[in-house]
Formats: sequence, structure tokens, C-alpha cells
Amino acid sequence: MASLVKKIISTTKAPALGPYSQAVLVDRTMYIAGQIGLEPSTGQLVSGGAKEEAKQALKNMGEILKAAGCDYGNVFKANFPARAAYQVAALPRGARVEIEAIAIQGPLQDASA
Repeated sequence: MASLVKKIISTTKAPALGPYSQAVLVDRTMYIAGQIGLEPSTGQLVSGGAKEEAKQALKNMGEILKAAGCDYGNVFKANFPARAAYQVAALPRGARVEIEAIAIQGPLQDASA
């Protein structure tokens, strides 16, 4: 069996939080770590509540996708994958929102049933 290639994706245009990788690409599947609404240049949460934090988290995720040569078109838009939902006592730095994603690098074609 051929081995798969694992690559760590990292960019300074998105915040690094703790000892975690921003994303890990295995073959063509990218696992993007949960992003919170941190402004990368200051390392501080954006002000404005959950809505603004969600916007910043998605902006951060977009930068991670770019670092892997992808964009939001590589995140599933239909026939959604299984999802993970977690209840937590508290997010890092008092964040109100955390968003994670799985993306596929390159074009996809749905299998016929």
C-alpha cells in the first residue's frame, strides 16, 4: 500500500493558538483547526460580539485555505460531510465562536449512485 503524504499548513496571516497546527493536509484532505475571532496582527479578539468574531474566524480560515492553494470552493457546499459539534465550558481567550472545517484540495466529482 502506498503511503500518504502529511503536510502541516501554516500562515502568519492567521493566528497561531497554542501548540496546534492551523491545518493538516493528508493526501488531498485538509483538516482545519477551530478558528476563533482573533486579529492576527494583535493576537486579540475582535470587538463587536459573536457576529464580528465569526466574521474574523472565517477570514482567518480563508487565509489558511489560501496557504494551501485553496479557497472556500474547496470546502463542501452540498452533500455535506458528517459534522462535529462540541459543547465546551469555555473557548480560548473568552471567545464566543469557534469554527472548524474540512476541505478537499483540487476538484471533486460526486459518485453516481
